[in-house]
Amino acid sequence: MRDSKVTYLAQPPAAKAELATSFGQIKVLDDLLTAGPDRNSKRVGRVQGLITSADFQESALKMNLNFIFTSGQYNGSTLCMLGRNPLGNQYRELAIVGCTGVFRMARGYAITNTYSYDVITNYGVLEYNIYVAYVDTSCVDQ
Repeated sequence: MRDSKVTYLAQPPAAKAELATSFGQIKVLDDLLTAGPDRNSKRVGRVQGLITSADFQESALKMNLNFIFTSGQYNGSTLCMLGRNPLGNQYRELAIVGCTGVFRMARGYAITNTYSYDVITNYGVLEYNIYVAYVDTSCVDQ
């Protein structure tokens, strides 16, 4: 199984090199979700979604990501994150807008920051602290 995969769906025209913000670039990703920043830490799921570079003025992404849990108490559950990610800020806040499984009807937010990034290999580790409020349906009669 592959740890991470990013596919570029679209890129700006030849003038791309002149655009410091990568405006117009569209990426589809399927990345490993781990409990910690080390690639060998416990695997808890996948992060899949669509990212677009959507700002002429600064490096900012429009993100639509699904956190898919494949182990532990949240196995089979998902969280959907949506919003604008201004990469120049150390900490960025994005909305948690939809969820399934254990997190059904949850709402919340995520604080993200870049833990590390290697420009040569294009390999980055991002940290997401996610805060959600949800109904514990295990207490409800089915």
